[in-house]
Amino acid sequence: MPIDCLCAGILFADYVCAPVPRMPEAGELMPTEHINLALGGCASNAGLDLARVGVRVGVSGCVGDDAFGQFIIKSLKAGCVETCGIHRVAGIGTASTMVINVKGQDRRFISTPGANARFTVAHIPADWVRQAKVIYVGGYLVMPGLETAEFVELLRAARAAGAKTVLDVVLFGGTHYWETLARILPETDVFLPNDDEAAIITGIKDPLRQAERFREAGAKTVVITQGDRGSLLVTDGLRLRSGTYPTQYVGGTGSGDAFDAGYIAGMLAGEDPAGCLRWGSALGASCVRTVGATESVFSRDEAMAFMREHKLPMERF
Repeated sequence: MPIDCLCAGILFADYVCAPVPRMPEAGELMPTEHINLALGGCASNAGLDLARVGVRVGVSGCVGDDAFGQFIIKSLKAGCVETCGIHRVAGIGTASTMVINVKGQDRRFISTPGANARFTVAHIPADWVRQAKVIYVGGYLVMPGLETAEFVELLRAARAAGAKTVLDVVLFGGTHYWETLARILPETDVFLPNDDEAAIITGIKDPLRQAERFREAGAKTVVITQGDRGSLLVTDGLRLRSGTYPTQYVGGTGSGDAFDAGYIAGMLAGEDPAGCLRWGSALGASCVRTVGATESVFSRDEAMAFMREHKLPMERF
């Protein structure tokens, strides 16, 4: 299947509990309504969300030769995502995360990176790189095999051929963040960290100054997402601050990935930066209505109807 977007990055199987009233004490058994096995990881989440809004998408990454890896591939195929770029690696488990949801609090994670640590440039289908209008890299800084000059050159060549590059990160321990990002940001058209990640990477708390620092390092457009406080976009000659759409919050898992997918959908539809923010915010708002990362994300028709019905607060500054 020809693709318009290549999603390269981390693939996870999430084990997600319905919200509990509080964290259990040591030795305490805490009941919950249900615990689900669900798709997780930036590349898989964004890929499935993009397919839901009608984008032709391929996902590339690594899973283990185990049941969790089979679950990820099966889930993506069922969502009309091309999966021939996913490689099953022997001798290591599929990445997985326990997601603990507590009512009224942000979710907590216990995670192992698994086969994502084996992902390299060689695993990314070269024909997808040539076809893709957008190359999305999700979960950067978890995959040491992509923190290379070879990967920077892949993005540089793709941009020279007309593709747009979109980068998001996951911080998984370490002190190398800025040094690694400084090499890839000059080949990044859109950088999409949240404000907590940006604060750790830059040592700066103010989202505007965070965005300006990443721009100084070479990123063309920077979007700092801030949860229920909306998002901030800085690009050439334009600064935008947006609020959020109304939604019923159940759990935040996958909301950043849904925002990324919406922003990319806007790019592929020819939207301007404000339009891309609307798309990202709409898909992000739809995601938080359930505890899973992808189960409640809008289809294209649902997203467009939602954006017609609701106005996203936004201002230039």
